[in-house]
Amino acid sequence: MTQSLLQIVGSIIFVIILHLIFSQSRESLGKIDYREEITFLGQWLASNIGISLIISAINTGDYLLENWKKTALEATQHQLKASEHKRAAMAAELQTLKLQIDPHFIFNNLSVLSELILEDQQLGYEYAESLAKVYRYLLINSKQDSITLEEELQFLNSYIYLITKRVGAGVKFDISINKEYSKLFLPPLALQFLVENALKHNKTSKTNPLQIKIYTTDDQYLVVYNSLLPLINKAYSAGFGIQNILHRFEFLGDKQPVIQQTEKEFMAKIPLYESQ
Repeated sequence: MTQSLLQIVGSIIFVIILHLIFSQSRESLGKIDYREEITFLGQWLASNIGISLIISAINTGDYLLENWKKTALEATQHQLKASEHKRAAMAAELQTLKLQIDPHFIFNNLSVLSELILEDQQLGYEYAESLAKVYRYLLINSKQDSITLEEELQFLNSYIYLITKRVGAGVKFDISINKEYSKLFLPPLALQFLVENALKHNKTSKTNPLQIKIYTTDDQYLVVYNSLLPLINKAYSAGFGIQNILHRFEFLGDKQPVIQQTEKEFMAKIPLYESQ
């Protein structure tokens, strides 16, 4: 606005100077109609002001455009740096969460193995062989950020074999999976965590077996349900299981697990993703 005001004032002064020069030389030019002179000066003034304002608008627009580009570029660079820092922090946290899997798995199963060896050496040996196979699978896949539901179910089947050796008819599994979801992704060992959590905190007896149901829903969720038969003496818990699953889903997408618990049942709904 200051620039435009100065240009208008400058145009007026310029036209006044021309008028003065023209007035001084009027005698040599002869008589001129005063109205034509006023019209002529008005046109000069309007033209100068118009041209000045157009030039000012072009310069101002160019200035604002350049500043907008510069500001947008700086903002984008800041966002990229912030995203890089965030990804680095998330990657470090995810790696920490994945490192919790191995000790959690080892602690629970070696405790069972030591008890089985004391009760039945042959059963303990078979359990140790199966445990070695399962743990090899765990080592390969636990380092991944995500895994297909099909692969996770293959691991779960091997893990269920260990469970049947451990508790026998004290637990019943009901698995119903939509085959269309077999190629969807979830964090590795999520199912193993939830099943192990159910076994850890509930009774398992032949007269009243623990019910564990695993099924998919139409909105691409995998549900792990178990009846609640609380232990009288609660088992030791390192606190890794459920919290680990919840945190690991934060790195995969917007959909988050849903945990629901009543006096008689526990249910975890974990989302399935179409890509890693």
